[in-house]
Amino acid sequence: MTLRTLDSLGDLAGRTVLIRCDFNVPLADGRIADEGRIVASLPTLRALLEQGAKVVAMSHLGRPKGEPDPQYSLAPVAERLGELLDAEVAFAADTVGEDAQRVRIGLEDGQLALLENLRFDPRETSKDATERATFAAELAAGADAFISDGFGVVHREQASVFEVAQALPSAAGLLVQRELEVLSRLTESPERPYAVVLGGSKVSDKLGVIEHLLPRVDRLLIGGGMLFTFLAAKGLGVASSLLEEDQVERVRGYIADAEQRGVELLLPTDVVVAERFAADAEHETVAADAIESSRFGGAGIGLDIGPETAAAFAEAIRGSRTVFWNGPMGVFEMDAFAAGTKAVAQALTETDGLAVVGGGDSAAAVRQLGFDDDAFGHISTGGGASLEFLEGSRLPGLEVLGW
Repeated sequence: MTLRTLDSLGDLAGRTVLIRCDFNVPLADGRIADEGRIVASLPTLRALLEQGAKVVAMSHLGRPKGEPDPQYSLAPVAERLGELLDAEVAFAADTVGEDAQRVRIGLEDGQLALLENLRFDPRETSKDATERATFAAELAAGADAFISDGFGVVHREQASVFEVAQALPSAAGLLVQRELEVLSRLTESPERPYAVVLGGSKVSDKLGVIEHLLPRVDRLLIGGGMLFTFLAAKGLGVASSLLEEDQVERVRGYIADAEQRGVELLLPTDVVVAERFAADAEHETVAADAIESSRFGGAGIGLDIGPETAAAFAEAIRGSRTVFWNGPMGVFEMDAFAAGTKAVAQALTETDGLAVVGGGDSAAAVRQLGFDDDAFGHISTGGGASLEFLEGSRLPGLEVLGW
């Protein structure tokens, strides 16, 4: 596995370089709510611009239905990108149409353009490889090289990720290189003790990573909505909390496997239970085996790990030399249910070793809760991609680059 890197493309001065970034950032009222992925793309973009390349960036944003949708326009990203680079960013109102051609032709050495949302064209995500290849050929037309720097999409077999890399001399950007360096340390040679902290809403989203990592970790900490399926697997009632009943038996097997392997499995001992799913809902902290005995009875909904659990998780994290965290511990968007997530994030900043925040909601949470990116060893830009990497799954966007 020899990943092709920027050096393999030689001198890019005066050449047109197509780069796949991941600018899939959250927007609120047309404004960027979290610019972490844009900032992460800057080192590669600056390296290309400083070489004197003509750079054409492309990305998706959200899930438009294969046609233009103003709420998913990348125009705000182009504006913010220009501010961060202190340079003008030409914005094309389409991907392969007349405006894209006009913008490309107008580029001079050391200038950058951004195409409109790739998913405004249904061929980007088509299940038909021929349709994707046709779109990729149109994207690649006039370009001399392709750089893949959107780690958040390398697990997708999509036109701008897979087929474009086949149509042009291609290589990984600095962001993708960094992601692979860090995530490889988590699977190949983690310093011990090695702890994995998993949260988020669904246990089904994490089954693969649990199965793949159980033989490799020393500690597994479970929070978020998925914790209730674990509690149910231990025979505990969870009232109206999120529960995937079809996964209970499988989770029961993981609990037994962890015990057999000597993996320290930390499940919550207390939970914050609310009367309903709302920021202003009445709530109380109860023992994990007393959720149905809360004052809300069977209507109670668990929305965060409790303070006793948060303290135990923080201690386990601080006592580890390698930590990977994916998924918030509760509904962090609501202040009343953010304490567990904040405690885990704080502990990661105090870890004497490598602490990795696994992208997605976890990355959004640490920024929303006021933590600086530099306080962590690494914040991944790809939640789903980082999980699939740790699962050992096939990643088409990396395979096509020689990985």
